[in-house]
Amino acid sequence: MPRLSSYRDFDWVLLGFVLLLSLISVLEIKSATLHTKFHGFDHKQIQFLAVGLILMFIVSLIDYHRLIDIVHWAYGISILSLIAVLAVGTKVLGGRRWIKFPGGIHFQPSEWVKLVLIVAVARYFWGLAGKELTWGDIGKAAVMVVVPMALVLKQPDLGTALTYLPILICGLFLGGIRFKQVGLVLLALAMIGGVAWKSGKHLKPYQQARIDAFINPDSDPRGSGYQIRQSLIAVGSGGIWGKGANKGTQTQGDFLPIPYTDFIFAAFCEEHGFVGALGVLLLYFLILMRLIQNAQTASDLPGSFIIMGVVAVIVFQIAVNVGMVVGLMPVTGIPLPLLSYGGSSVLFTFLSLGIVMNIRMRRFVN
Repeated sequence: MPRLSSYRDFDWVLLGFVLLLSLISVLEIKSATLHTKFHGFDHKQIQFLAVGLILMFIVSLIDYHRLIDIVHWAYGISILSLIAVLAVGTKVLGGRRWIKFPGGIHFQPSEWVKLVLIVAVARYFWGLAGKELTWGDIGKAAVMVVVPMALVLKQPDLGTALTYLPILICGLFLGGIRFKQVGLVLLALAMIGGVAWKSGKHLKPYQQARIDAFINPDSDPRGSGYQIRQSLIAVGSGGIWGKGANKGTQTQGDFLPIPYTDFIFAAFCEEHGFVGALGVLLLYFLILMRLIQNAQTASDLPGSFIIMGVVAVIVFQIAVNVGMVVGLMPVTGIPLPLLSYGGSSVLFTFLSLGIVMNIRMRRFVN
């Protein structure tokens, strides 16, 4: 375990970027909920961020090799927790995704599974280092990720389930998958997707409606296409400089749906315009570059694999959420990391950063 003096090796620059983005999140949540029943959620977000920071510093003291050693137990507990959600979970808005504890605490296991999968996949491909991947190796990795994905899809929570895929994809590429194998996998996925789309049996009605709305938002402008249309109006009305904080007509007029979570980027664009949006995306870019730099300087392969797994999840979430807001992706309910309101998402991000910091702090340890 590194000494406390090792905090001098903390990536304080990365933490600075993260805290700046977190501040923007609090201010935007306050603005987006100003005239709604959700007013005050900015204070809850501050609490989530404070707890996240504390957990990040605690996790940074735990040697990540110990996490790798016990990850098989963590994986088993994760699967059991997902099964428990289906059995005794709290049902909200048609989805059973949380386990309710005394004191009003809601635990969402599917968010924590991402972190377990990142470490599990890193350990798996570390064990295959220097070996040419066979179809059996690829199949075992796929099963490792598909099992929790299937359980999360049963909740149903398509958005969170999809965030498990970049972990598998990142592991396969870092593990040395061949281009021929990539081509065959993509062909198989395309065929399965085509059959599922044509039959429509593997999609819930609301999921089918979201895809239809993505393809043609004007087909149902007051129904399934409403969210995308209002988001595009909000982004477009922001112009270059935006309308100013607390002055977004789509946001303050309650036209933009859930502007403090899924569509917080649309609310931000309306109030701060193209320049503000570019600034937020630049912050994400700087955070990702710092993470990749830490992956490059890690002392061993599992450290690099873990950090790149974190990068893969964050990139996927940013791409899907921003793409959804501007109409390039279907609405999936994937939050924007560090910007969207939500305890589970915030805590996952800070726990991930805690492991990243530990890997950085141990980069000179043999």
